[in-house]
Amino acid sequence: MPDRFTKTLSKMRSAGAHAMELAALRRRLEQLAEDGAGEMPGLELEPLEDISRLVDLPEPDADAARYALDRTAVLKLNGGLGTSMGLTGPKSLLEIKPGKTFLDVIAMQVLSTRKTYNARLPLVLMNSAGTREPSLELLKKYPDLADDVIPADFLQGREPKIAAADLQPVDWPANRELEWCPPGHGDIYIALAVSGMRDQLLAEGIKWCFVSNADNLGAVPDARIAAWLADQDIPFAMETVLGTPADRKGGHLARRDGRIVLRESAQVPEGDDSFGDVAKWRYFNTNNIWFDLERLKELQDADPAAPELPLIVNRKTVDPTDSGSTPVIQLETAMGAAVASVEGARAIEIPRTRFAPVKTTDDLLVVRSDAYVLATSGEMVPEFTTSPPVVSLGKEHFKLLRDFDARIPQAPSLKECTSLVVEGDVTFGKDVVLRGEVKIVGPKTIPDGEIL
Repeated sequence: MPDRFTKTLSKMRSAGAHAMELAALRRRLEQLAEDGAGEMPGLELEPLEDISRLVDLPEPDADAARYALDRTAVLKLNGGLGTSMGLTGPKSLLEIKPGKTFLDVIAMQVLSTRKTYNARLPLVLMNSAGTREPSLELLKKYPDLADDVIPADFLQGREPKIAAADLQPVDWPANRELEWCPPGHGDIYIALAVSGMRDQLLAEGIKWCFVSNADNLGAVPDARIAAWLADQDIPFAMETVLGTPADRKGGHLARRDGRIVLRESAQVPEGDDSFGDVAKWRYFNTNNIWFDLERLKELQDADPAAPELPLIVNRKTVDPTDSGSTPVIQLETAMGAAVASVEGARAIEIPRTRFAPVKTTDDLLVVRSDAYVLATSGEMVPEFTTSPPVVSLGKEHFKLLRDFDARIPQAPSLKECTSLVVEGDVTFGKDVVLRGEVKIVGPKTIPDGEIL
């Protein structure tokens, strides 16, 4: 370990970090010291050929479905505060249908699946300090959701931000909290163990975890996948979709040295334009993953920092709201990257209906519109015929939720719309209907009941 990293480890240790957290940070620091740290050039990769498909999996019989789901926990990544939309609270508390937030829909989905298969299927959130209290408070609306033994959540970890200039832990007296950051969602494996949640789930007979982002309302527990894991003893599975040019973030699967690997956009070296070739890199990561807790424990008993994950170097400023503040690097990992280090890991192609994340107000408009109908089961049922409408709202007037809500108090009808482009300051009236390809240039107010 280079001497320049000892202060970062010392700061982590002084904050009371667990030995496993220290081991994981030490690995990331060692990776940072390597040539080409955090990079995965396209020349080192080969395309992934055909993989298993959800549509080809058989419907399990009732006993097999119940057995698999009864031993599965649903884990939701719920640490985000929605700062990119100007939110200060949990993104999962954002209303996506009248009176229903992301967490409401997740609760509906889990309760419906439990009833259908008569399965225990506990719901567990990986929270941050900022999302924990309000998220757990909302879930009190669903007393049947609570498990008598398994806690409703555990906390993600944190680590020091590193000053880009000298690779020392950054010093920011104006707000000491800004000196720390989460180590990416790859932290879930260490956080499960450190919190005691891994062992508690195992003690309660839970063998598999189904993990997804809280903002992906398509990620409903699927009995076919759960039974497939059980039948074939698959230790890790990643759900993938066929990539499109719209998939500019996230990551794709490939092969390197014969193994399946995940390459995130942040791992593409400067000047390497291979990432966007969706014809070559066909399979795009949805961040819906399934893994075997027993296998995870075996890996971590042998290596406290397991599973081994490639480094992602995220370059930011210490105060993300101030571009003039000290440049820092955050050492992150992606949970899906475990596909490369877990022997026997598999990938499976799923339909786009299981991948409908809400990352921007563009996405929010689609799910708030009649393009999706919320069923009593919590399923977001598509009303469009082929693909969801592609929405592009101007950043100046629609990026922040307060500006979006002021201009679109009621979502227009989009179920017959293929694309919507809005440029400039545009306000929508009530009961507006958009069909086909629509472009609106402001300043303009769309009257109530207008059909475009």
